[in-house]
Amino acid sequence: MVPPLYAGLVDDASLLPPSPTGLADAEAKHREHASAWYAELIGALLVPASVVGTEPVPRVPAALIGDIPIGALPATVEKLRAAGMRIEHIEAAVARRGEDPQPGLSLLRAFAVDEHPHRGESRIWAEIPLSWGLIGALDTVVDARTEGLPIAPKFRVGGLAAELFPTPVELAAVICACRDRQLPFKLAAGLRHATRHTDPETGFTHHGFLNVLVATLLAVDGAEVAEVAEALAATHPVPLVEPARRHRDTPRPLFAGFGAANVVEPLTELVRLGLINGGYE
Repeated sequence: MVPPLYAGLVDDASLLPPSPTGLADAEAKHREHASAWYAELIGALLVPASVVGTEPVPRVPAALIGDIPIGALPATVEKLRAAGMRIEHIEAAVARRGEDPQPGLSLLRAFAVDEHPHRGESRIWAEIPLSWGLIGALDTVVDARTEGLPIAPKFRVGGLAAELFPTPVELAAVICACRDRQLPFKLAAGLRHATRHTDPETGFTHHGFLNVLVATLLAVDGAEVAEVAEALAATHPVPLVEPARRHRDTPRPLFAGFGAANVVEPLTELVRLGLINGGYE
C-alpha cells in the first residue's frame, strides 16, 4: 500500500532528544509500526549510542546514532552486536559547524575499513556540516566509496538557530553536488511537514520533505540549481504532487530519507495529499 517512491523514507526518531520516550516504549511502538499497513514507509528505529547500556538493547532493526566521540564507536558497536542488537546503519557527526570535517571523516573512514569486511551491510552516514569544507568532504566520501566503503553523507537542515536552516538555493546546491557525485544522502532536523512552511512560534522557515523529494527527482533528471531551488521553495503542495505521482512506482533516487519523532505525522500528510492510498481502521 506504500508506493516504492516512499519505501523506507521515514526513520523512527522517537528516541532522539528532546523526546522523553524510553527505549522499551519506543521499541514496542516501533513494532506496531512494523506490523501496520504503512510498514514499508518506515525505516529503522534510531537509537542514540548514549542511551544504550542503560536499558536492554532493542530487538528490532535499529540504527545507531553516534552521539559519542567517533573514536568510541568501534567498541560500542561490538558491544551492542554481542548483546544482540541488529544495527541497520550508523550515523555520526564528523564536525561541528565551522570546523574542518576532514579529521572526523578520517576517523570514520578508518572505522569503516575495520567494519566493512565483516559488516559490509551496515551503511555509515557521515553527518557533514553545511558550512566551510563541505565540497572537499563530499570528495573525500567519494574516494572512500571508490574503495568500496559504505559511507554516504548526511546533512542537518534545521535546528535551534536561523543559520542552521539552509536557504533553498543552498540546499539545492548540496543536492546537485550529491547528484554530480552519485552520492545518496540523508537529512536530519527541520523536516516537520511535507511542504515548506514557517513555524509560527520560532519564525524559522522549515524545508518540506516532499519538497526535498521532488527537488531530488528534478536534480537526477538533470535540472540545474535554480530549478531544484524552485521546487524547494514551494510553499503549496500543488506543484509538488504531480511530479511525486508520476514517479510513485519507481524507487526513490539519492534521498535516502529522514527521521521523524512521530512517523504517523508524515504518513498522514502523504495520505491527505493522495500520495499514499492507505487507510486507518
